Amino acid sequence: MSHITLTIDDAVGTITIDRPHRFNSLDVETARDLRKAGLQLARDRNIRAVVLRGSGNVFCSGADLKYIRNGGEADDLGYLKPSQAGYGEIFKQILEYIHSTISEIRRAPKPFIAAVDGIAAAGGFGLAMSCDLVLASESATFEWAYSKTGLTGAESSTFMLPRLVGLRRAFELLFLNPRLNAQRACEIGLVTAVFANETFDDNVQSVARTLAAGPTEAWGIAKALLNEASGMDRLDHHLDRELDNLARIADGANFAEGINAFFEKRPPVFGVN
Repeated sequence: MSHITLTIDDAVGTITIDRPHRFNSLDVETARDLRKAGLQLARDRNIRAVVLRGSGNVFCSGADLKYIRNGGEADDLGYLKPSQAGYGEIFKQILEYIHSTISEIRRAPKPFIAAVDGIAAAGGFGLAMSCDLVLASESATFEWAYSKTGLTGAESSTFMLPRLVGLRRAFELLFLNPRLNAQRACEIGLVTAVFANETFDDNVQSVARTLAAGPTEAWGIAKALLNEASGMDRLDHHLDRELDNLARIADGANFAEGINAFFEKRPPVFGVN
């Protein structure tokens, strides 16, 4: 059963992560289906604006830590020897699909909108930040969150943050890990606009339809130029660096402690290494 739904309304395509029982987190199958939907809408010339959202008043909480803690699924990881399928390898299978999706979002010659209603944390935070516009409901929250389990950050987050909010603010979000409400996220440059909960869906569709009616070819070229000016041509290299470092740290003792503490609902006790 796919947990990614794709709908098309005229020239607006909407991708919904529909896994609310797991806070719209991504296992391998869901990440793979997200990539497929992202590629389809990014490359379909009839689609002129794309909305990425989650169901059940949650945007996305990133990679599914329960799936990772349980060792993944044999069908997803069958080509790996059992001794190789550690936390890092399972993360890799998920992140390779998410990173490919993010790369496609940045290259797409059309606007991508993150519609954030509820929590966007860790990989969900990174997915939202990779989009061209971020529209948030009043109840949306944003959190770096990787450090809670001793991880290094991925899904473009370490690439996008200093470009969006500056280096000093990026360090604040990394080290202090505040949970930002929608208005604060807008104030520091993470969010484009905040809308009332009651009108959020209508507001998102209004923005998407306005973009779909615009000069898509010109905007696509201008997007590519802005990407070039902001060093976005280094994104794929950086995504590879994020993946390699997170997979390495995930095989260490601190992540083992972090993920156990997360599910035991207690503060983690991290060591030096």
